[in-house]
Amino acid sequence: MRVLERNNVRLSGPEGAPPMVLAHGFGCDQGMWRHVAPAFERSHRVVLFDHVGAGGSDVAAFRPERYSSLDGYAEDVLEILDTVDLAPVTFVGHSVSAMIGALAAARRPERFARLVLVCPNPRYTDDGEYRGGFTSAEIDELLETMDENYLGWSAFIAPTIMGVPDRPELGEELTSSFCRTDPAVARHFARTTFRSDNRADLARVSTPALVVQTREDVIAPPSVGAFVHRHLAGSELVTLDAVGHCPNLSAPDQLVAAMRGYLAA
Repeated sequence: MRVLERNNVRLSGPEGAPPMVLAHGFGCDQGMWRHVAPAFERSHRVVLFDHVGAGGSDVAAFRPERYSSLDGYAEDVLEILDTVDLAPVTFVGHSVSAMIGALAAARRPERFARLVLVCPNPRYTDDGEYRGGFTSAEIDELLETMDENYLGWSAFIAPTIMGVPDRPELGEELTSSFCRTDPAVARHFARTTFRSDNRADLARVSTPALVVQTREDVIAPPSVGAFVHRHLAGSELVTLDAVGHCPNLSAPDQLVAAMRGYLAA
């Protein structure tokens, strides 16, 4: 099917098992789940995919007008779910994909059983008492630097995002992932991501959710995780004893344990 090729969809695990979709964050691809997906492949039908422009996706499918907001990515998710035609899924979204999943669930709640939102951020720019992690000037500078030297920006920002300087190999891996993403698409996705404001959309989500936060995260500070938890009715909040924005790489055992505990409950 065209949708499966567009998003490089991969399925594993027993047919008929409860479905779980794992969605990667900005600058990444489905390989970011390689330490998490195997933990669920015996108990779940696991669905992995790449956002358009990332990994093995079809870059030719990129349309600036479609992806000018996160709604376009949410529509992709819904098209994937309609194509694989599985039962209501547990959707695990990392970083910006947490909000993409929330938008999709708000639009089509019947497709979602639960959400697991890993380091979500509905608005990256500070606004009054809300602290998203960046000032408006900092976001402008970040995007300008990407335009001027995307590869240099990737090498600089990836270790900061990863947040574990004692494990430089993880920062190097994230840098490599950024560099595999089509630069033009990455710059567009960055603008869509970092200028988004989906705080009001949280009230539209009725799907039960687990919010997973690390104790230190420069991209999605703990206060943002608490904000998401407060504004998602019936949600739960877990703070991992880990640092950085990518616990799926830096603390996968903790993330898997939190997910298993939530799903078992």
